[in-house]
Amino acid sequence: MEEDLRILTEDEIEKKLKDFPGWEYRDNKITKKFQFGSFDEAVQFVEKLAPFSNRIDHHPDVHIYYKKIVFDLQRFSVGGKVTPRDFTVASEIERLFAAK
Repeated sequence: MEEDLRILTEDEIEKKLKDFPGWEYRDNKITKKFQFGSFDEAVQFVEKLAPFSNRIDHHPDVHIYYKKIVFDLQRFSVGGKVTPRDFTVASEIERLFAAK
């Protein structure tokens, strides 16, 4: 198994979350809500994230609620647990959001 697909312990997750303000760990996933100016802006954000997600073969659950998006990250191929790759996706989400 690739190292970035190993299941992280709760302690490892909590330690990593210190570098990801606003992200929370619950129900075997890391999650965060992002606010946008409009529905179109929210959808465009997901479209910007899609190529990265496809390239690294890791796709977040994306919940769009009008002008906000909730991202839930976990790896289903390892039983719906959090892996280092989830934090890679969270980092890209943060990078794209900061650049918008």
